[in-house]
Amino acid sequence: MFYVSRQTVGRHRALYAGSFIALAVGVFLLGLAATATAATIAYDGPLAASITVTTLGSPDTPPEQLRVPTTDADVSGLQTVLSMVGTLAGFITIFVIASTFAFAVASRRREIGLLRLIGATPRQVRRMILGEALVVAIAAALTGAVLAQLATPLLLSKASYTELAPVKLEPASPWVPLSIAVGAGVLVAMLGARSAARRAGRVGPIDALREAALEPPRIGPVRIAFGLLFLAGSITLLALIRPSTGEGVMPLAMFTPMLLVIALTLLAPLIVPWISRLWSLPLTRWTQVSGLLARSNVIAAPRRSASLAAPILSISAIAGSMVLSLSFAADSAEAAIRDAVRAPVVVAGSQLSSTTGVAAADAGIPLQFVRISQDDAQLEDAEGIDPAVAVRTRQLTPIAGDLARLTGNTVAVGKETAGFEHYRVGDEVPVTFLDRTSAKLRIVAIVPDAFGANPTFLVPLELARKHAPTAEPERIFVLPEPGVDLVGKLDNAVPAAEWEAEQAAGVRKGDQFGLILLLGPAALYSAIAIANTLLMGSLQRRHEFVTSRLLGATPAQIRRMVLWESSLVGVVALSLGTAITVTVGILIRHALTSGVADVPVTVPWGVLLGIAAICLTLAVGSALAPTTYILRRSQPSGALD
Repeated sequence: MFYVSRQTVGRHRALYAGSFIALAVGVFLLGLAATATAATIAYDGPLAASITVTTLGSPDTPPEQLRVPTTDADVSGLQTVLSMVGTLAGFITIFVIASTFAFAVASRRREIGLLRLIGATPRQVRRMILGEALVVAIAAALTGAVLAQLATPLLLSKASYTELAPVKLEPASPWVPLSIAVGAGVLVAMLGARSAARRAGRVGPIDALREAALEPPRIGPVRIAFGLLFLAGSITLLALIRPSTGEGVMPLAMFTPMLLVIALTLLAPLIVPWISRLWSLPLTRWTQVSGLLARSNVIAAPRRSASLAAPILSISAIAGSMVLSLSFAADSAEAAIRDAVRAPVVVAGSQLSSTTGVAAADAGIPLQFVRISQDDAQLEDAEGIDPAVAVRTRQLTPIAGDLARLTGNTVAVGKETAGFEHYRVGDEVPVTFLDRTSAKLRIVAIVPDAFGANPTFLVPLELARKHAPTAEPERIFVLPEPGVDLVGKLDNAVPAAEWEAEQAAGVRKGDQFGLILLLGPAALYSAIAIANTLLMGSLQRRHEFVTSRLLGATPAQIRRMVLWESSLVGVVALSLGTAITVTVGILIRHALTSGVADVPVTVPWGVLLGIAAICLTLAVGSALAPTTYILRRSQPSGALD
């Protein structure tokens, strides 16, 4: 049977070219992420620039020694981004392969019916389809792995000495990461082809006599059950996006759209026809015949339409949700910084050029320490403050506890970290300072968060000077005496509003950089997937187009029909993606801005509309190009072949 599968793939090269390219690109991205991650793991950094600590342990996990980097040579940020890139690439690969194999089976329904007519059993048909998937998967996975190995040095050279990896990274041994990528690619292909193989096994001998490529009017109960199950899981995740979620809000912004995409893709044969009818109302009134034919094709072939819409839905929903969520997160950070700073003047530097007219100067001392937990240890940023001065220049009204008790070995913790780590007033936080001395800091207050203004941990000024004697303030919040304008009198002094705007701009710039690294490869892969899927769909309709010519349709009329059909499928997919984006965005904004007044609303319309325009352009172009090619090389007499 495997021999038959190989022969079938060779005979249907054009049909499986899209699957091969899609899977090769998917394995390429997975392999690139795996080899780059291996390089970050192989990099240990200088031994002198690290601290060895022992975790606290628990009844289930014994204490463990960990070496924590204490310099900027920390590549954990790149590891996080690479893991997310691998997750997105694997997720999109599953959908692309599933949709392309489903389309391949649907387009070969008559051929499979002939096999059943001459005695092939359903089990043999399923084995043949899975064998075809294995042939394509092995060839594509090996191709993607080779390309990933060739591109790894270039990626590491670009990633070295950046914000995410401020060190020189060298390629590590590629065998383990590439083996994982190849294995994942083959597994993804087999999972994606499994449902298509089961569907092929249900094709009956009577399908050999069909001239029209009509699809069954219903989808199976198992698919509906799983679609509803994923939809219920999506609703559960949506319910978790609330102010009390804390640091888990942004991961939910990434994984919730994925679950919604799975649910809508499974239920797409039921949903796509209804939405198509709504969007086709103005289309049919404007275009008449070509619009009616386009609507009929989309509604009559819901499985094919769902397969074509899947890659557009996935990238529009995931990319749109993350773009909107990061924009709202930056809005929230901007408002939090504004509310956190009470002083009207900020001095960039470590010293004041003059103290004349200064009522209070909040010059915090930055320091770092390794915070030790039960099973982990992390390098944390902290600041030594004088509570009596800081409460006048910053919004540090405690949510719990008393900041006046910040003396000796004590600490005030930000709200989000306290919630995530389940810290309470009176708890002790084991830490090791960079001078290798250890201490247990007792929590005396839980304070509001304000990225850029208040670090997560605040310690007494004397404690900071003791463990970081050479550290200097990075900025000073200055409270002038009544009626005194210090902006023109102090060096490097700017109004607080200007400083806050600079901090907010830095947050948005960092978000954009992370978004490019995260969504750039996934967007490129999705663009290839959209083009492949639409090309496959159009190339398999040669007989339909030629028959239409035989009935009197002109090439221009067929091209217009394909134009409206691909546009309709694209608009339906974008409508579902927009619904997901808006739903997730509204919930994310509510979770991030709860309790913060006058939060600006920044919607990146240019980016969102650009995503929609690119998806729609790819959908239309990828459908029209092969249609034009077929019409130029085919004659109406070809319908009799």
